[in-house]
Amino acid sequence: MLTQLNLPPAGLDLSRRGNTIYVKCLIRKKSLVLTPEEWVRQHIIYSLVHHFAISAGLIGVEVGLDYNGRKKRADIVVYDRSGHVDIVIECKAPEVILSEETLFQIAQYNSVFQADKLLISNGLEHFSVKTHPEIRISRGFIEFD
Repeated sequence: MLTQLNLPPAGLDLSRRGNTIYVKCLIRKKSLVLTPEEWVRQHIIYSLVHHFAISAGLIGVEVGLDYNGRKKRADIVVYDRSGHVDIVIECKAPEVILSEETLFQIAQYNSVFQADKLLISNGLEHFSVKTHPEIRISRGFIEFD
């Protein structure tokens, strides 16, 4: 049932109630239904904390924003130590093909956040964009300068 992702293995706290699998969110510290998108989100969070040494206190999950009067939520936002948004990450389920639409979605969010880096991932493919000072798109998990 759980798709093998193109991310490092994550030590996630999984539990089962009836036929439903739950995962304890590494940031929100609460159990959530383990959807395919949540599977990807938790693996990326685990990688940020355990492989990139980003403090969990600098990571926001499902961060609300107002885009053209509409309420939206960014999957993962990584802040720098001064509180500026450094990275915005959009997670999709493994079966979702990353497309221009996905990039457009995160670009809309970034018109509010003004992050330096963007990442879209379905757990199998990962695309990162460095927005400042020049735009550079790379294929792979967080390949920023």
